[in-house]
Amino acid sequence: MRRYVALIALIAATSGCVQQIKESKVKSALVEGGLSDQLAGCMAHRMAAKLTIKQLRSLQKLNAAPRHTISEFVTALRQNGDADAVEVTLSSAALCKTGFIR
Repeated sequence: MRRYVALIALIAATSGCVQQIKESKVKSALVEGGLSDQLAGCMAHRMAAKLTIKQLRSLQKLNAAPRHTISEFVTALRQNGDADAVEVTLSSAALCKTGFIR
């Protein structure tokens, strides 16, 4: 029984670390993409919680090409083909920019 409790505690602690690493990487990518530190932090928290690592990696590839306007970014995001990633990214941007979440 003690082994199971220890294993569950280890899994819970590790999942928290993975979440923090995901969030940190997403925030860095968003800042590199030109977002403010505050907006990137807000979006990264939500995106890391709602998107898989595979989805985040596909979004990271979009960051390689320069985008000059929001509409260019949205177009590239939609061409990515992942409806969930598009929804989470755009809703995160909207919620954070309007101040509904911080």
